[in-house]
Amino acid sequence: MYVDPKRNADAGNLRWILPYCRPDLPRVVGAIVMFCINNTMALVIPLLSGAIVDRVIMQGHANELTRLCMMMIVFTIVRVGSRYGCQMWMERFGQNSIYRLVCDEYEKLHELDFTYFNHTRTGDIMSRMTSDTDAIRHALSWVSLQATDCVVMFVGALAMMVTIDWRLALALACVTPFIFLLTRGLSVHGRPLFFAIRNSLASMNSMVEENIEGNRVVKAFVREEYETGKFDEHNDDYMRRNMDQAYNSRKYMPWLDGLGFSLQLITLGLGGFLVINGHMTLGNLVTFNSYLWMIDSPVRQSGWLTNDWQRFNASCIKIRKLLTTQSRIQERPGGGAQAEHGDCPVVQASGTCTVAEGRIKGAIDFEHVDFAFPDDPGTPVLEDIDFHIPAGAKLGILGETGSGKSTLVNLICRFYDPTAGRVRIDGIDAHDWPLSTLRSQVCIVAQDTFLFSDTIGSNIGFGADIQREHDERYIRRMATIAGADGFIRTLPEGYDTIVGERGVGLSGGQKQRLSLARALADDPSILIMDDTTSAVDMQTEAEIQRHLRELDGSKTIVTIAHRISSIKDSDLIVVLEHGRIVERGSHDELVAAHGRYWEIYRKQLGLGTGALQGFEE
Repeated sequence: MYVDPKRNADAGNLRWILPYCRPDLPRVVGAIVMFCINNTMALVIPLLSGAIVDRVIMQGHANELTRLCMMMIVFTIVRVGSRYGCQMWMERFGQNSIYRLVCDEYEKLHELDFTYFNHTRTGDIMSRMTSDTDAIRHALSWVSLQATDCVVMFVGALAMMVTIDWRLALALACVTPFIFLLTRGLSVHGRPLFFAIRNSLASMNSMVEENIEGNRVVKAFVREEYETGKFDEHNDDYMRRNMDQAYNSRKYMPWLDGLGFSLQLITLGLGGFLVINGHMTLGNLVTFNSYLWMIDSPVRQSGWLTNDWQRFNASCIKIRKLLTTQSRIQERPGGGAQAEHGDCPVVQASGTCTVAEGRIKGAIDFEHVDFAFPDDPGTPVLEDIDFHIPAGAKLGILGETGSGKSTLVNLICRFYDPTAGRVRIDGIDAHDWPLSTLRSQVCIVAQDTFLFSDTIGSNIGFGADIQREHDERYIRRMATIAGADGFIRTLPEGYDTIVGERGVGLSGGQKQRLSLARALADDPSILIMDDTTSAVDMQTEAEIQRHLRELDGSKTIVTIAHRISSIKDSDLIVVLEHGRIVERGSHDELVAAHGRYWEIYRKQLGLGTGALQGFEE
């Protein structure tokens, strides 16, 4: 038995959206009641029009005119009120359903890992959150109501027409097979076109978002004309996709409209012939003609409703793809790693560690860790990384660009998982820590600093707990440690100064210091600084390092740097090359070894070999 895959997809979309609609089904029931009242009034009013013609005009019963007119007025008011109530309830139903859907989409975006965002365009995500969800809302609130209304009115009017004169009704019914054939053709050819339109819009949104974000670079390189050309290409593509859809509508819509007009021609021609020959009263022809719009309107709307339905299906498929995407970073249910250092937050009677919401002390172990990105598993980024850092110690990571430094620290808070080996926190496999616990106590100050369009104080307190989030003294102390308090005080509104989007208006060094203050305000057990002081001067960096040394020693500090001055006081320094540890030890040990670290140290000091030996002495 052949099963139409399109029909299965459409049914799947309806089953998928139903849970979002279910809480508002009572509103739908109310809307159905109003809908039934509206359609009943719509079917009754033409009968009153025919009665006025036959009873009052043709037969001269003028005393019935007032009663019939009052009935028409009352029925019309009831119809208008019921239709208004139906439309309002359906709109509320659609808005509430989409509200729940958008909430799920937003929560899903926060669940997904870095791999997803590395390969998904921002414009595509924004299209799913805006235009796609609005297409679904439109289908729930308006298309569903109009489609049902068209079917009910078409069938109801046709039934009433049969009771008035079956010959004239049969003549109109002969047109309907052609309507269904044209509507199906419009749907089949329009489906891929709406997917193309949606993808083109997402591509254009991505290009515009990237251009706006990088507007300073565009202006700095005087590339406005080039970027305008790129936008014109995307815009032209979007226009062509929409024109393809317009051509498809042009191919079918005139025929559908023509069939709608043919219904009027058949009614007036054949109906007039029947009236002239005495087979039909003039009142019945008036009634019949009043029902004609109930046949004509569904014919005219069928094409537009089909287009809206295909837009709904295209949007559903895109959003379903987002919501069914699984993060590669998953929590193990129940925990179950054995603590090797006695640091397990909760130990069962059997000796098995069940990780709960506990305070991380900060010990870090890499056990022969390998890593490759999921989309390129054949290219290793890290190989055989193995070291141990006690809680409260300092780790320095040095290496050339692309050596895997940032990737290494991303494994600590499980932004990625190793492809081989294990990462342990306090002797427990990182997989067994709840992600909320791990990431709330392992804080990374990334290379790419990001600030929200908010006050400086709110940006610093972003990760702090509720008690400290608005504690001005605490926020100021964290800013002082990060070397940011001085320049913040010089701003016109101090900590209440609103920073621009992504920190526009602040220098690179200022943004780095605010990011460090934000991380310190989170009070992490493990603080990771990924080249955090690269944009500050040497004096400010020395001041920041001094403040960090004054911390109580309860924090494990991991520092990635290109300047040896940033890591020379670390308890352990590892040097990475091509994803491997080529040297490890303290500053003095690595300098004495005269290896790769010593070469970097000598170049940064600008000293020759002899001068360096004298400098060390």
